[in-house]
Amino acid sequence: MTAVALPLLFTTLRRALISALCLLGAHASAATLPQAPADGLALQLSPPAPVIRDAFSFKDLGQTGDILLTGDNAKAQMEFGVRKDRITTHAALQLTFTPSPALLPGLSQLRVYLNDVLMNVLVINKDDLGTQVQRTLALTPALIGDFNRLRIELVGHYNELCENPAHTSIWVNLSSASLFTLDEQFLALDNDLAWFPAPFFDAASRTPTRVPMVFEPQPDLTTQTAAGILASYFGGLSQWRGAQFPVTYGALPSRKADDAPRYLVMWATNAQRYSFLTDLERFPLVDAPTAALIPSPDDAYSKVLLILGRDGTDLRVAAQALASGGKLFRGTQVTVKQFDPLTPRVPYDAPNWIPTDRAVQFGELIDYPEQLQALGQQPGPIKLAFNLPPDLFVWRNTAVPMRLQYRYTRPGDHGDSNLNINLNGLYLDSLPLRTRARSNEETKSFLLSMLPADLRTNVDKVLVPALKVGALNELRFDFSYTGLINSSRIGYCETHLPVDQRALIDAESTLDMSGFPHFLQMPDLAAFIHSGFPYTRMADSSETLVIVPSTLSARGLSTLLQTLGGIGAASGYPSHRLRLTDDWAQAKTARADLLVMGEMPAELRSNADANLVLTHAHDWLRQSTRSFKPNQPRTRYLPESTDPDLRTDVAASAPMAAIVGMASPFDNQRSVIMMLASTDADYQLLRDALRDVGKRAAMAGSVVLIRSSGVDSQRVGEPYYVGKLPWWLWLYFNLAQHPILLALLSTLCVLLVAFLLWRGLRWVARRRLAEPN
Repeated sequence: MTAVALPLLFTTLRRALISALCLLGAHASAATLPQAPADGLALQLSPPAPVIRDAFSFKDLGQTGDILLTGDNAKAQMEFGVRKDRITTHAALQLTFTPSPALLPGLSQLRVYLNDVLMNVLVINKDDLGTQVQRTLALTPALIGDFNRLRIELVGHYNELCENPAHTSIWVNLSSASLFTLDEQFLALDNDLAWFPAPFFDAASRTPTRVPMVFEPQPDLTTQTAAGILASYFGGLSQWRGAQFPVTYGALPSRKADDAPRYLVMWATNAQRYSFLTDLERFPLVDAPTAALIPSPDDAYSKVLLILGRDGTDLRVAAQALASGGKLFRGTQVTVKQFDPLTPRVPYDAPNWIPTDRAVQFGELIDYPEQLQALGQQPGPIKLAFNLPPDLFVWRNTAVPMRLQYRYTRPGDHGDSNLNINLNGLYLDSLPLRTRARSNEETKSFLLSMLPADLRTNVDKVLVPALKVGALNELRFDFSYTGLINSSRIGYCETHLPVDQRALIDAESTLDMSGFPHFLQMPDLAAFIHSGFPYTRMADSSETLVIVPSTLSARGLSTLLQTLGGIGAASGYPSHRLRLTDDWAQAKTARADLLVMGEMPAELRSNADANLVLTHAHDWLRQSTRSFKPNQPRTRYLPESTDPDLRTDVAASAPMAAIVGMASPFDNQRSVIMMLASTDADYQLLRDALRDVGKRAAMAGSVVLIRSSGVDSQRVGEPYYVGKLPWWLWLYFNLAQHPILLALLSTLCVLLVAFLLWRGLRWVARRRLAEPN
């Protein structure tokens, strides 16, 4: 059997085995609780498995522009995933490309591979040259698994004799609009918690994680807290995908017959149960926190995660156990005996942030083992991404040391070969790849500049490559080789066969962020939107208090869960110590950052820092006539008091929401951020804005207004600071804001030192003269 046929055989057998096991598991009886009778289950499996069509382009896979294949860079690849609860029954690729008009038709072609198996050869015809061509080719569905790689290779010829493989006339442009089309059939899954967090979250999915949650009418605060903990866990898993948590009270959300299967979470206590849980023989009362996975009552292919308990406290314990990853979970039902976080979290230890108390090795930042290696005639780029906390004190363009160790195949003697280094898309430096060095291993040290948080959304206008505080950073290493491929003259032709080059960035290379204090000018709603700050300072939300209305609607609770999911995505850790209250009085003694959901508390409306109030009756806004652009760089640490010039009071019935930041009235090191909304329409505006990448990028300052027309950000009022500086840096920082005073004090210090030196020298002289010879 050939090596090419082996992957096809193994993949086909694996997919068939998975399907068989899933069908057998669907008929398996449960151990104790939440399982439908055998005859009922047989009736549920009688409908055919639903099939959906998933269409996505190269652009949807992260390819921002077209791909240019050339003679010396003739390969391109895209990666995509298919959820584990589906199997692909049909697959096709609609490839749009434009070949060079100089290519030889018939000899030039594109080879298309799926998971290293040749799918098709697209011959470039004479009529295709110089024009955009669209070809549709079938892909073998049996080869498609959880993670897949499509590779396209160019075989280009412009001359029948003595060609230069790197000639500029050899190229094909692949359009980013090229489209995959997959028909995916849902599998009948086993009711087994060993697979958790699947099927609720699947790393192969490109779309936002959607976890509908069902509560009894008016869930208590402890139940809402439990749901917030689980939402932060799913948010941490979803990361860039985002997470949505539609909420319904008292019943399952409505569903059409042709809707795709769904995976829901239902919360119930012994005292409050849904109609289909009232049969105590099938669903007995529980005496401890319990999690159970059952088929949905309205669809055989949908699943319901039941979180049960005697009261809300049990629900919270069950949610914490699930949010810890459920490493011990298996079977249909699990009873949680105890859950205790053993090690308290410390500030700034969020898993998604690079440590700032020591030098960090590149090996700690990789997502997969081969990430720091590259192979090929022109090795592909090596990329390394990481996040920084948003409150790092970056002043006077402080530099960060980076120690780089790398190895590579020695280049030939022809031309210059280099290692090109880019930081956040901007050129940083080039290092020569030596041909006759004693060793092919080298070490180089750099100093990387730092950008304040305000420039993170305006980095395209910054010409100096720098790390971005509070945002995703990317280091890119390109090993660029040059060599003699073709040498020709009249009557003579010499062509060399290119060989693959290997390059590696050593995992022990380091980036040292230690020594930077944490100090940030607030309010800074951009830091909240992009990094969840200040609530992510403690990754487990132990210093966060959420204040909610005494009666929170289903859409309001959904907005809260989406917000907590975003905080979990920023930190990468569940909010195990989250606290919720509907009593503003608790905020006085909480010693926490406050997150307010709903209307502004009456106690804050008369506060001097309150610049916006939205209520049912009327709204008022204090604003400044000074222009404010969210993406405009500003002097981040200098006080920019933007006193309000105008106050406007209006009454309107159309929906409107807002996000407002201000200092806590109880602690000058704490913040209050309010997600203001009154009606379900207001909450819907808020949820939609938080999901929209463009609108999120426009959120900054101290007040964000959200209307149907878009987002408007403003900075109004006095700034305040959170964090702490060393005394000498604090003194220098404050004096730097007053240059005249700094000059006077400097002069005074010089005179004082001179006077002390003069007095000291006089004393030494008198003592010397007083001593006998």
